[in-house]
Amino acid sequence: MRLISRRGLGAGLGRGLVCQQAVELVTLYLEGALRGAERRRFEKHLAGCPHCTEYLAQIRETIRLAGRVTPGDLTPQMRVDLTDLYRRWREEG
Repeated sequence: MRLISRRGLGAGLGRGLVCQQAVELVTLYLEGALRGAERRRFEKHLAGCPHCTEYLAQIRETIRLAGRVTPGDLTPQMRVDLTDLYRRWREEG
């Protein structure tokens, strides 16, 4: 599931990214959806930004750990909370 939109990503490819833009691209990067100039621009930013590099590492670790969670690991309240959170997210979408 893609968490962000690709809207406007092609604008300003010749310029460097700021951290907020890099953070917005992390999902696409991890999905392998960044190609060519987009991917090079993102990786260039990572090479010079320890903060965004750490953020990417944290997201990778979150994905790794979340992949281990099974429905049986969740309490009934956790299921309610996650369902409510998902519904609010969809409504805001």
